This record gives sequence, structure tokens and C-alpha cells, in this order.
Amino acid sequence: MAPIAIAPFQTTSELTHSGIKHTITKTAPSIITNGNSTIINELDASKLVFTRNLSPRAVPEPDSPEVWTQSVCTDHMLTCQWTSTSGWGVPHLQPYGPLQLMPTASVLHYATECFEGLKLYRGHDLKLRLFRPNCNTRRMLNSATRIALPAFDPDELQNLIEALVAVEGEKWLPKSRPGTFLYLRPTMIATAAALGVQKPKEALLYIIACCFPSFDTPSGTAGPGGETVQQSSKARPGLKLLASKEDTVRAWPGGFGYAKVGANYGPSLIAQGEAKARGFDQVLWLLGKNCEVTEAGASNFFVVWRTSGGKLQLVTAPLDDKVILDGVTRRSVLQLARERLGGDLEIVERKYTMSDVEVAAAEGRLLEAFAAGTAFFIAPVHSIHFRGEDLEIPMSEGSTGKYTAILKTYLMNIMYGREKDHQWSVVVDEKQLDA
Repeated sequence: MAPIAIAPFQTTSELTHSGIKHTITKTAPSIITNGNSTIINELDASKLVFTRNLSPRAVPEPDSPEVWTQSVCTDHMLTCQWTSTSGWGVPHLQPYGPLQLMPTASVLHYATECFEGLKLYRGHDLKLRLFRPNCNTRRMLNSATRIALPAFDPDELQNLIEALVAVEGEKWLPKSRPGTFLYLRPTMIATAAALGVQKPKEALLYIIACCFPSFDTPSGTAGPGGETVQQSSKARPGLKLLASKEDTVRAWPGGFGYAKVGANYGPSLIAQGEAKARGFDQVLWLLGKNCEVTEAGASNFFVVWRTSGGKLQLVTAPLDDKVILDGVTRRSVLQLARERLGGDLEIVERKYTMSDVEVAAAEGRLLEAFAAGTAFFIAPVHSIHFRGEDLEIPMSEGSTGKYTAILKTYLMNIMYGREKDHQWSVVVDEKQLDA
């Protein structure tokens, strides 16, 4: 098993940091010692047991109304139980179906739940690929240990993800549909049937694969009945964002905004739903009296502007205050921009405010903006509603900005295999199941 360091941004306090280290030592000591554990059973993908689904369902058409419900999952899912007394059990690749929980389960009362989001791609070369899954599995370790769930070797979690998609890929991403994807959701929940406010003593890891529509196209939303709202030739391009007010906060410095836990998302849904009811695509989350720009919905947010001195910059909020998620797409955008566009763009991670954005727009220095995340991918932003005014964002390429389009193309070429043998692209050998 490969060692993994505790992420620096986990050290929110001495007490929390110490607790995280203790959790790792007790539940997955091998990721600290870089050796096999004889103390307790750790997560082990080599023990996987497969039970085939004998009642498979039909695969829906891409972007069909059924897909837009975001509830159609593949035939199988992966599960693995953990207890504080025996550690991780045998992983099971089994038919997709409901989970059994007691009403007193910790997850139902104390939000002891974390998850990840990544995609499986059917490349244009007809191969199956995952995009930087090691980033997702390591981030999930950080999220799990932040809320007292058990630790695991991230490489073993990646092996389990690959086992699931190797079985599901051939049917659910057929070779007749290159350029399509499935959304993957690894999740961990505390399942112990006790109401006491305490560290969980039982947990369930599960991984599902879901049919998802493409959200990165302009005006990509679903109608009230789940039907797709397609963009017409007269539809506005890009996302329309509603900036949050000072009395609405998604995450705060020193908190757990960096962790992908359910407690970060549920409280934001009321504002998100109201924004959509008013005709906006996402909330642009601001922080504090200075209106610091943080995230757009559940995605990271970027602007491209010229400084007052004429320097061209790609700017996004920093990770230092633990307010925003260390997005895999965010990380990839920054790295590709530094490697390939560094001669044109200065890449900046710093705090900036809506006032900075307004001034840049008024002076003609604001060139483009986009949201970046797994679900929405790279989505250009058309406008931001802030303090009663609509701030229009230039779209130099018609439906997107120049650098937004360039970065999106870079990423798509890696994800779908047009850029051969890139280190971020993990090819999965699919398994054929007998009819």
C-alpha cells in the first residue's frame, strides 16, 4: 500500500488534526507506516466478491428525459462494511438496490457522510477512461477522516472504482457512443444504530454509477417534469449567476468547506432553489462584508481579466482559508494553464471581491469567466446579478470566452483519449459479461 500524507489544509486546529491522525492510525495504519497492517483489517480490493444482477435494466438514450432525472443507475453497485471492532469487511460488487438502515443510524442525525464525484468516459478511441481518480480517492480520505469516518488506502478505493466500471462500461457506455460518460459517486455513511453523539462505530462505503446529462452546455437545465430544456438559437449562452448576499454563507474560514461532506451541501439548497426559481443557473457564493468571491454553485469559479497595469491574468480563489473545495477540475485547469498558457496568462490564486470584478468590467478589463467542476465541467458565465444590477461578462467566441474554450478543449482531449497516453488518463480494461 502506498503512503499518503495528511493534507496540510486539514490542520484546522490542533484538536482536529490530532483526531484525524488518531483515526488514521486506528483504522488504516498502513498508509502511515507504508506496510501491511496486522492490527485490523484494512480496505482490500483483492477480496472483492461479485454477484451478478439477474434483472438488468435497459440503457436510456443520452440526454433523454429519463437521464435528466439523474436517478438512473447501472445494474451493479459496490459496497463494503466497516466496524470499529473488526475493521473493513469483504467488498461486494452486487446488484444495484436499496440500502438498509436503522432509524437511529448516525448518518440520519449527525450528517456523518462524505462523497466524491468523478466520471467514466468512453473515449473517441473506444477505450474506457477515468480522469485523475487518485485525486478523488485522496480527497475522500481527507473528507472521511474530517468527520470521524474510518480511513482507507486511497489506492484500494481506486481499485474498487475500477472494478465497478470494468463490469458496467461495456453495456452502459457502448462503443457505439464515443464521447459519452457515466457519473460515479463513491460515498461513505455512518450506519451504527445509536443516537449518542459520538464517533461512528460502523460505516458503509458504497459506489454507484449514474446516467447524467451534460450540464456544461449553455442553459443546461431540466424542466419541471424532468424533460430536457434544449438551447435554441435565440437562447442566451453561458450561465447566469446570482451573487449571494451577506446574510447567506456557504462556508467560512476555519470550517470544513474544503471537505466534500453532505453538511456543506444541504444548507445551500434553499438558496440554490430560489435562485433557479428566479431564472438563474447557480448562486455565486460571496463571503463577508467585502464580498469575496468563492464558488459558483458547487463548482470553482474563475475570471480572466487584465490588471490596471495591462497584465493578463487567470484568477481564482485560494485554498488557504479552507472555504472552497480543492476541485479536481480546478486543480487541472490551473496546472494546464501554467504549463501551456503561461506565456500568455499569469495564473493567480488569491482573494478577490465583487468590487474588483465590477471595476474590471467598468474599465473594459474583464474578459471572461467560467465555472469548473466535475458535473458542470467547464461552463462559461454570461452574467452575474449583484446588488440589483446585471454584470455582463464578455463572450469573445460567441458562446464562450477564448481561454475558457481552450482549457475545456485541453481537458476534453485528455478525458476522451484524443491526447494519447496522458498521465491523468487511466485506461480501464472492461470485462465482458455473458448474455
